[in-house]
Amino acid sequence: MSLPLEGLTAIVTGAGRGLGRAEALELGRLGAAVVVNDYGQPGRDGSGEASATPAEQAAAEIRAAGGRAVAHTGDVSDHEQARALVQLAVDEFGKLDILVNNAGILRDRMIFSMSEGEWDSVIKVHLKGHFNTTHFASAHWRARSKAADGPVYGRIVNTSSEAYLAGSAGQPNYAAAKGGIVGLTTSTALALAKYGVTANVICPRARTRMTEDVFAGFAEPDGGLDEGLDPLAPEHVAPLVGYLASPAAAHVNGQLLVVHGGMVAIVERPRVAAKFDTKQDAFTYDELDGLLTPHYAQRPRGETFAAAEVLALKHAREGSPG
Repeated sequence: MSLPLEGLTAIVTGAGRGLGRAEALELGRLGAAVVVNDYGQPGRDGSGEASATPAEQAAAEIRAAGGRAVAHTGDVSDHEQARALVQLAVDEFGKLDILVNNAGILRDRMIFSMSEGEWDSVIKVHLKGHFNTTHFASAHWRARSKAADGPVYGRIVNTSSEAYLAGSAGQPNYAAAKGGIVGLTTSTALALAKYGVTANVICPRARTRMTEDVFAGFAEPDGGLDEGLDPLAPEHVAPLVGYLASPAAAHVNGQLLVVHGGMVAIVERPRVAAKFDTKQDAFTYDELDGLLTPHYAQRPRGETFAAAEVLALKHAREGSPG
């Protein structure tokens, strides 16, 4: 029996540790050849010898399990290094089929305290990094589709965050970048559908080195899901990435899914809540005051476009409501 991703090639960015590593290992387990990307140069061990980078360690783990994998230690926020990453997949394995964008950093601070550098660095790694790899991967698929005179196989899985959905007050740079990634994903999904490529975005909740401070107050393992597995373990997220990368998800495109702790929630697109028409040629201040002020007076105080209720989503154990 063949594996669902057998014969396919995947790139996973930020895959040396944490969530990206779990995703790379899962794609390898499902049969994909994996290019494991994570920015960093070799360190030195106690004897002064060069030590393997996290990307090289993850790639070695995939190979040890019987899979195929190579490491790439470039910075995806650099346009040319992202080009080299996609080219490495093609050179090593003949083509690229799956792109999982996961690489990211945090520079948390309130909006009134945030520096320009803290803003720029997070936008660059998350949003520009997603664009860079998607640009070169999509060009690869478009060229293949033209050569084949028909659709090819392509899957993009991008990484947003509940910080975008719920409006995380202490993460304006991160929330903005993650919101931009959702827009990038829906645009890409529409642009590439005719070539056979899908693009979806996940909002994962996982306890990793990057998020250890963010999730410091969340519950530790209680044995309710998988015995001994932290409800926020990256291993809860990786299977969804594997599914979205697979042929089974051919009709899933332009979608946003929240995933953590044994739960997957599909988030519906925004809906129009109310519509007002002017009775004149154009709105005046007084007319808008007469329409909008009463409308918002009836809405819950403090309600915004942010969907804070997603933070309360959790796995419903058997026998419990949810």
